[in-house]
Amino acid sequence: MSDLTEQQTLELEAAAFRRLVSHLRERSDVQNIDMMNLAGFCRNCLSNWYLDAANEKGIALTKDASREIVYGMPYEDWKNLHQAQAPDAQKAAFERNKPSHG
Repeated sequence: MSDLTEQQTLELEAAAFRRLVSHLRERSDVQNIDMMNLAGFCRNCLSNWYLDAANEKGIALTKDASREIVYGMPYEDWKNLHQAQAPDAQKAAFERNKPSHG
């Protein structure tokens, strides 16, 4: 692999995560359903993974708090500002492609 120390790896992974979150916040025009249909994950998945990591470390965190970390605001606020109604074709594609794990 590489000669990175464990601390360097951790710092680089954290920086990459922060950049991904920043990018997703800037691209509020990209709908979660589009991300799910194309990439198999979305902002909600990322916030769930964050919550899973907190739980694994014994850190108390709520689903709402993990979503706010990813969205940069309460999820309901983001939905009201940015989420468009998905056409039936997108919804059908999501049902075919959605992961079984949530």
